[in-house]
Amino acid sequence: MIEALQFEFMQHALLAGFLVSFASGIIGSLIIVNRMVFLAGGIAHTSYGGIGMAVYFGFPIFLGASLFAVGAALLIATLTLKSRHRIDTFIGLIWAVGMAIGVIFIDLTPGYNVDLMSYLFGSILAVSRMDLYFMATLLGLILLIVTFWYRDILAVSYDSEYASLRGVNVRFFYTLILILSALTVVIAIKVVGLILVIAMLTIPVYIAEKLSSSLFSMMFLSGGIASLFTLVGLWFSYTYNLTSGASIIIVSAFSLGVFLLITKKP
Repeated sequence: MIEALQFEFMQHALLAGFLVSFASGIIGSLIIVNRMVFLAGGIAHTSYGGIGMAVYFGFPIFLGASLFAVGAALLIATLTLKSRHRIDTFIGLIWAVGMAIGVIFIDLTPGYNVDLMSYLFGSILAVSRMDLYFMATLLGLILLIVTFWYRDILAVSYDSEYASLRGVNVRFFYTLILILSALTVVIAIKVVGLILVIAMLTIPVYIAEKLSSSLFSMMFLSGGIASLFTLVGLWFSYTYNLTSGASIIIVSAFSLGVFLLITKKP
């Protein structure tokens, strides 16, 4: 694979993989501790509505998916702040509606045959320089927010009632977590696709959770683990000419299986 690094598209793919892996590790940890795993899949599929609208109106796909995903996150935050136990119901509804909107707008686009595979299973080898700027900016924003408001985010994630008694603005941080989750899901779609995004956000986090003693260490360890899976997955896909997103997830799942076998040994 070393010889492949002379190509710009492979350099972009590796850099995108690392950026998305660390963003997914941090946000995936928050998704896990907030018990919102279904949220990742819901927003990923909902963002397809933004993809369809972007195709129809002719503006950047990333922009359309991001705006739609953030809109869905804000709606979910409004509907579930007081009743988090019903979040799955609202996510399921928004999931279906978002997908339907995307399909309809793509159907209405004259003479356009969208490459569904690139959105369903990712297209990391097609990452552009502008995509990298977006990914780097989002990761920088996530790092800044998590570092500055770590204690507040920690309190809201584990015990929102206690956080409220401490004077923490629970509504603000709950909504912020959802918005960052939505944007992370959108960039993860570029790497592994909307079908596989849940695995990227949860498998490395699960392993990191077993090896960490705090949320902070879990965030960054899961980012490192996800980066390793991405690197090995890209090598695997390049060597055997396979879809990169699916290869990354297969490597992640296999590694999880090995980890479970090792840790369950007496």
